[in-house]
Amino acid sequence: MLVEFVINNKTHLTTKVSLFMVNYRRELRIRINIRRKGKMEKATEFVERKKKVQKEAGAVLKRAQKEMKQ
Repeated sequence: MLVEFVINNKTHLTTKVSLFMVNYRRELRIRINIRRKGKMEKATEFVERKKKVQKEAGAVLKRAQKEMKQ
């Protein structure tokens, strides 16, 4: 997500505008400090956390399907 933000918010040399401006006809406004100083999550930790969330969501969906069949 941060990579996408950087790419879309960067002013390009040829067009002199950002991709966000080209797509949405306005500048991107963000209200958070992206240069915060703090512990950044490692990519492997991020992937593992996302896998865990997906696994839990899958279990909940299977349980809901089972309950709806009854």
